[in-house]
Amino acid sequence: MSANKVAIGKDLLEWYDRHARKLPWRAGPGTSQAGERPDPYRVWLSEIMLQQTTVATVKDYFAKFTDRWPTVEDLAAATEDDILKAWAGLGYYSRARNLKKCADIIVTEFGGAFPADIDQLRGLPGIGDYTAAAIGSIAFDIPAPVVDGNVERVFTRLFAIETPLPKAKSEIKKLVHEVLSVSRPGDFAQACMDLGATICSPKKPACMHCPIRSHCAALEGHDPEHFPVKPPKKDKPARVGAVYVIENGSGEIILEKRQGSGLLANMAQAPTTDWNSRTNGETGVRGAPLTGLQWKACGEIEHIFTHFSLTLTVWKTSIGERKFQPGANQWWASVQKLDEEALPTVMKKAIARALPEAKLKGTQ
Repeated sequence: MSANKVAIGKDLLEWYDRHARKLPWRAGPGTSQAGERPDPYRVWLSEIMLQQTTVATVKDYFAKFTDRWPTVEDLAAATEDDILKAWAGLGYYSRARNLKKCADIIVTEFGGAFPADIDQLRGLPGIGDYTAAAIGSIAFDIPAPVVDGNVERVFTRLFAIETPLPKAKSEIKKLVHEVLSVSRPGDFAQACMDLGATICSPKKPACMHCPIRSHCAALEGHDPEHFPVKPPKKDKPARVGAVYVIENGSGEIILEKRQGSGLLANMAQAPTTDWNSRTNGETGVRGAPLTGLQWKACGEIEHIFTHFSLTLTVWKTSIGERKFQPGANQWWASVQKLDEEALPTVMKKAIARALPEAKLKGTQ
């Protein structure tokens, strides 16, 4: 390893010791060397939540989960439905389903202790290369290169890597491995994350405050924002469908459970048409689950999924005090308690469009 790469790690850790972000899942810089180990359960839970989600959003969810399920044993004892309800609004719901599967395996096959082995961690549900390396380095001080979006940005700028992402990932990982601190791999990983999140930002990076600016090839070339190089974005397909909000005279609406596989599996929803990333659904009242009623058009809502955009036409009807027996996997849900249901954000938006008084979280 060159002296330059040694200096990068040294300068970065000195900065981290002074400026590390205080986050509820962290034990703090230098704690492993002092004999205080980060809790692998909290590290794992936070890393799963932080996938595709900001720190600001995750903080409240993390607090809610750890208050309700303080250990992996507690989480394993929970039902998938309860976990999905607590996760509602955080998105990418396969993460929540994998939380349950992973917790079950940790308890039944590992006696409630996370394995201190990268390969074993990688074999658990919902844990890929990045998450295994993050848990291994932060919780167990395993010198594994941890590469997320922040680290990609820092290292493509440090070394002026012109190879576009994602092709550059292997080159970045190799460089991170060469620079990382073997004695403090967990702190090094979190220092890189913090640098990318607070200083080496995508736009207008605060280079003059960067602790490793003297090593940065992109800054020397006067164009840090050029990195990381990315291929042109592909246009997302646009899909359409409809949602039907059925209320009664008791302040309730009909919800139903989605099928157990595919997009938003096992989540709750108001009745909707058969849209997905490949096909459109009916947008008019012809797709309504009840006939012979007057439906009111409440406008449209838009939602962006990873692979497609969706526009839903929202329809509303009221059956007053009329008796209606919900079908299979359907139930009457109190409008005042909808935040307790496992509603994904797209459904919260649709229901809020029909019932503004519902005041659902995450729709403003």
